[in-house]
Amino acid sequence: MLPSQRDLFDIPRDVCFLNAAAWSPLPLAVQEAGRVGVGRKGQPWKLDADFMSNQYERARKAAAALIGADPADIALIPSVGYGVSTAGKVMTLPRGSRVLVLQDDHTSPVLEWMSRAEQGGYTVEQVKQPADGDWTAAVLDAIARTDAAPLSLVSISSVHWSDGGALDLSRIASAVRREGAAFLVDATHDAGVRRIDVKTLDPDFLIFPTYKWVLGPYGRAFLYVAKRHQNGVPLEQTAPARKGVAAEQKIYFRDLSYAGGARRYDMGERDHFITLEMAAVGMEMMAGWGNDAIVGRLGMLTDRLADGLANSGVRVLDRKLRAPHLLCLQFPKGMSDDLPKKLAAEHVYAAPRLGRLRISPHVYNDEQDVDRFVEVFRKVAL
Repeated sequence: MLPSQRDLFDIPRDVCFLNAAAWSPLPLAVQEAGRVGVGRKGQPWKLDADFMSNQYERARKAAAALIGADPADIALIPSVGYGVSTAGKVMTLPRGSRVLVLQDDHTSPVLEWMSRAEQGGYTVEQVKQPADGDWTAAVLDAIARTDAAPLSLVSISSVHWSDGGALDLSRIASAVRREGAAFLVDATHDAGVRRIDVKTLDPDFLIFPTYKWVLGPYGRAFLYVAKRHQNGVPLEQTAPARKGVAAEQKIYFRDLSYAGGARRYDMGERDHFITLEMAAVGMEMMAGWGNDAIVGRLGMLTDRLADGLANSGVRVLDRKLRAPHLLCLQFPKGMSDDLPKKLAAEHVYAAPRLGRLRISPHVYNDEQDVDRFVEVFRKVAL
């Protein structure tokens, strides 16, 4: 099990930050990468000619390592929504088909398909939040429906952000393939923590940002595109997406055919060499620790939280149904609106989400943080 990495972060001992699922603190090394990057922008004439291309590939490689992908299958994008919109442009969903999404899932893997449904002639079906917390079973039941339109796409998060329910992507992917449908995964709350291997899973698209679990900045995200979709038209029309459009050559529009691999889907103005390097450093740190070690630490912390909150009047998902790094407290009588503020007044931080309190530790948390949370929670909430 990974030991606490608190010393690698700028977190005072009296701060109990259990809100990585909203945004993670930046490690000191990632902060330093940002400062160095700002310095480069201050004196750009010192940049080597191949600096940008090397940085693109470093970030692409770091993202690929977290999900078992080839770097050539990774596009540099600014957000999950951008990635889903790219998928929406690349794929044509058959008229009369249906798209499955999760009830109250994040907007990115949902609203794209809702906004296209009327014109596209398909329907969007929400998988209702299961009373027993078993999202996987609920999705599998929805996929297997025989009284519904043919399935064309399943577009879901791999961990539900509001209750911490963990979906079994392998079982769902197998069911999707049997139906001949496409599979898009928003891995915002998974990449870097639970093990993901896209070569085995074989999704059509998988997307994640860096500002939460992989310890990076806002505005950086990565899109995995299966090879069967790497011949589509990008969301933006840019010079780097083409094989031969470059200001340095004598003929500007020399070759307008698209670049190979997922690079054609790179965002415009991808030269974010400040935050791109920050993202690479954070992802490399996560890969260095490894999924098993990270899950071991975070699962231990959420188990300790669940045990400490026993008999406190709150409910949590069964251990086998929840992600190891999110513990969402349900309040049978309703959560007090001022509970998060009362916790914050004690320098204890967790997030209210759809009537629940979401607790999300990361590698910088330790047993002392957990025990502090339980103590303060019992004081201000009961």
